[in-house]
Amino acid sequence: MAFLSGPRLLDWASSPPHLQFNKFVLTGYRPASSGSGCLRSLFYLHNELGNIYTHGLALLGFLVLVPMTMPWGQLGKDGWLGGTHCVACLAPPAASVLYHLFMCHQGGSPVYTRLLALDMCGVCLVNTLGALPIIHCTLACRPWLRPAALMGYTVLSGVAGWRALTAPSTSARLRAFGWQAGARLLVFGARGVGLGSGAPGSLPCYLRMDALALLGGLVNVA
Repeated sequence: MAFLSGPRLLDWASSPPHLQFNKFVLTGYRPASSGSGCLRSLFYLHNELGNIYTHGLALLGFLVLVPMTMPWGQLGKDGWLGGTHCVACLAPPAASVLYHLFMCHQGGSPVYTRLLALDMCGVCLVNTLGALPIIHCTLACRPWLRPAALMGYTVLSGVAGWRALTAPSTSARLRAFGWQAGARLLVFGARGVGLGSGAPGSLPCYLRMDALALLGGLVNVA
């Protein structure tokens, strides 16, 4: 099959040192490639193909479904909530596709470091922008507190993002997002005990969302 024909793949020991971060993936590494070579890797099997296509399909799905299902007419002056939600949905898969597709670029470690930073920016955006509508809705009956909470979470997210981008290890990167998770749990707790507003049935969805994010982070550390 034509789409299976590609360059000779490398094993873990033969791959560049900056790509040897997962000792459980023993083979299937692409050799150092040009930009066009990285794009050609979309059409043959290697150990990053699943990551590229799963994130790419998610990106295409979000591009089609999120704008169509957003109740723009009901948002009124809070239309920015829809915009932040769209960016929060699109940024992580878009950044991840670029990261996994071009991580074998012949530019080596400097290019990989920039791609990893881009991928982390996508994670930062979903953690930050994804939570702002939740905070906004939870504090709808406390307009005096809402701006301070939104600004405080944004500043906290900036600090967490910087720590994630400069973290020396995957475990340190996961811990950098812990403060954001703690702040979101406070918001969820306020809604759960009746101190905040919002649709009662939405709280389990938010908790599942954060639980899946934590699971993904733990898998990445492992």
